[in-house]
Order: sequence, then C-alpha cells, then structure tokens
Amino acid sequence: MHNDRERCVRAVQSKDSRFDGWFFCAVLTTRIYCRPSCPVAPPKPENMRFYPTAAAAQQAGFRACKRCRPDASPGSPQWNERADVVARAMRLIADGVVDRDGVPGLSAQLGYSTRQLERLLRAELGAGPLALARAQRAQSARILIETSTLSMSDVALASGFASIRSFNDTVREVFALSPTELRKRAKQAPSSGTLSVRLPFRAPLFPDNLFGHLAATAVPGVEEWRDGAYRRTMRLPHGHGIVALKPLPDHIACQLTLTDLRDLSNAISRCRRLLDLDADPTAVDALLSEDPVLKPLVAKAPGRRVPRTVDGAEFAVRAVLGQQVSTAAARTHAGRLVAAHGEPIEDPMGGLTHLFPTPEALAEVDPESLALPRSRRTTLTSLVAELDDIDLGVGSDWERARAQLAELPGFGPWTIESIAMRALGDPDAFIPTDLGVRIAAESLGLPSTPAALTAHASAWRPWRAYAVQYLWATGDHPINLLPQ
Repeated sequence: MHNDRERCVRAVQSKDSRFDGWFFCAVLTTRIYCRPSCPVAPPKPENMRFYPTAAAAQQAGFRACKRCRPDASPGSPQWNERADVVARAMRLIADGVVDRDGVPGLSAQLGYSTRQLERLLRAELGAGPLALARAQRAQSARILIETSTLSMSDVALASGFASIRSFNDTVREVFALSPTELRKRAKQAPSSGTLSVRLPFRAPLFPDNLFGHLAATAVPGVEEWRDGAYRRTMRLPHGHGIVALKPLPDHIACQLTLTDLRDLSNAISRCRRLLDLDADPTAVDALLSEDPVLKPLVAKAPGRRVPRTVDGAEFAVRAVLGQQVSTAAARTHAGRLVAAHGEPIEDPMGGLTHLFPTPEALAEVDPESLALPRSRRTTLTSLVAELDDIDLGVGSDWERARAQLAELPGFGPWTIESIAMRALGDPDAFIPTDLGVRIAAESLGLPSTPAALTAHASAWRPWRAYAVQYLWATGDHPINLLPQ
C-alpha cells in the first residue's frame, strides 16, 4: 500500500487509524516517522515519504515519533493473510527466530538461501531480516525500559542485543532519547515480577466470541478465566510464562510473568496471534456484508476475530481430543492429559498448574491409559509420532501442512480445517462439516450440505474463517458469551 501515494496522503491527512501498521509516514523536514493516525498536524504532502515497515523507515534515517509511538502500532494484516515466503518470514521474525537462530536459521526454516531471502525482503519491505529484527528488538527494549526496574544491561540482554553499545546506539537512533531518558519519561510506574503491556488493535473488535471461545474451551490447569481476564501458561524458547489478557475498549491489557525476559517479544507476538489482533476487520466485514444472509450478522456485531492458539502442536492434539465429542468432554480429556503428563509450574494466583505436554512427553503415553475410543487413540498416537516432521508453527506452509495431516489416520476435513484455522492461522480455512456451522446454515436458509455450502461460501473468500465466527454466533453456546 505504501506505493499508493495518493491514498497514503489521504489517510495521513484524515488521521485514519485503520491504516496504522499498513504503512508508516516519514517527514523529510523533521526526520521523524509516524503512524497515519498521529495526532500532530499533518505535514505538507511534498514532505511525506511512505514506508512499508518501521524498519525501512529507520534504515532510511528517520526516528520514531514520541507522540504516536509508531513502533507500537498494530502489525500489518498482510503477514497473517498471506501464505507466501515474505509473509512467512515476517511471522517468524516476529516470533524471534532471527534473535535465536540468526538469518541462516530463518532461511533454513523457509527453504531459501540467505541471499535469496534478503533479496525478497528488501524488494518488498525496503529492509532485510537483520533490520526487521533490530526494529523489533528496539520495541522490546522500550517496553522493558518503561515497565520494569531492570538495569539497562539486563534490558539489553533480554531484548536480544549483542552488546550494551549496540543497545544504546539503537535506542538513541530509533527514539532520539537515551535509555535513561526513556525511563524518566515513562508515565507508568515500574512494576516488579509482572510486565504490563498494551496490545493495540484495529477497531472494531468484538470480544465476546473471542474471549468466550477461549474461556469455554479452556483446559484445566493450563487456561482459566479470572477477574475479567483470560489467563494461560505458555512454553517459550527460553523458559515459560503466564499471561493474562483483558479486553478494554481501545486495547487489550496484557500482563506477562516470564521466567526469562528474553522471551518478551516472542510472548507478545504469540498473544497478538492468539487474539488475531493484526486483522483488518474493515476489509473482512465489508466483503462478508456483500452476502445478504451475513450482512445483518455483521452489522449486529462487527469486528469478530478468529480465536487462535499460542502453540500449533498443542492445538492439533486438542483438535483430535475434540473429535465427535462436546466441548466439555474435550476439556475433560485434555485436562486429564495435562494432569498426568504436563510440566508443573507455579502460579502466583494459584489457578494455573501446568504447561501443556510436549510432543516428547506425549510420545511416552501408554495409549491404553487414555479414556478414548481405540480409533481415536490411533489417531492421537499417529499425530504425536509425526509432530516433529509437520510444521504447525507461525512460518508454516499452510497447504503442505494440510497435505501432511491428511495422510494421518483419522484426520478428516473437520480436524484438518480446524487446525488450519486456529493453529496455522489461515484466514480462509472453512469447516462446512462442523455441527454448529450446519445448524447455523439451516437456520439462515443457507445450503446445509457440505458441498453446497462450500460452493456458496466461495463468495466469502479469502475470509471464510471469519464467516465461521459469524455463523457460530447464531447458536446458544458459551463460546459466544463473554464470561462474567
């Protein structure tokens, strides 16, 4: 979009927050870059330059605006919508792969040489993987500087910087302030033990089905709803964490307790993905509203998101446990598995007790000990045996993962598309065989057979996963209700 100069100028002049994260506006006279909705007076159009990422603006010599904080704007929807190499690379960079494994590790996961990947990213984004990761490190550093009492040397290490010097230089270059000056300017009082972060999103956001789904399907010991927030444990690259996510009118309040602060950016990225916060609800709802059947559903509650997951392998196991059983039964099966094979953790609030079992732990489970039909035991053990070879992570190839899952016994369209929707993050995943979808289709006068409904739903592409949320919402089920 940054190449459509006329459209970008209009967005900046109207301070349109819908375009935050889609592009960044840099001002030649001040050498500052902003989000489109920056509250300051818009610059003259001839002084505007547009960039697709904050990293590209920083690489061009611009520093972040202190008013609108463009480094903290919602991410571009493109990286969740698209399945090409650039989008997969951006999802992996957000997940911290470059900080952990370097550019060679990122290239290896994508199956490209480092030179090819560098060329692809520079051609579309104006910055290479190192610059993109550096911009993310700067944002992580800012969060730690402003919300913790850590020493600056610890902040530098936790943010992924190789040295104190590169940390200081980057913070000064990006924010035009030293780390110490940033901490002095912070309005939020420092906290110890728990980091409080604001997760922005593009309005509108309808939280009822999003948080209702997560709470209604919560696995005992791993997830819970407490004090108006969804809480869960997370297994992270350097340790584990506990997150509490609370919906507020203009942002999601996020409280993170981490055993290793190097996991901060990764944890934030997973929380944003879990709640689908980088979606473009305006585009989704506009297309779905073209169907006269869906139009009143969208008008009644615009901005529905797709509840996703923080761990693709975990959700795949849970999808198998949920085959042909009720939500309550699926929770019971998963809870038993967690209690017997999950890793115990300590929760200051006492409600969370375990991390979900790793594939290695599940591989040691005796199938006969599972209170499941024999066919489902076979399905589960077959999945666990192949989890190391099936990429269900943020950088996965959606179609390849579908094909690999289809080769496993007991994996039909419902299971595969459920995993594609919530674990892989495919916005066009569609489950016409789902009971709730079929009941909704019949009540709305839509075709009820899977083939006919799929044909009708072709007009909803590429947003069929969001159409499913609107169809589910017609039913009387706890997943549609924000818990009290």
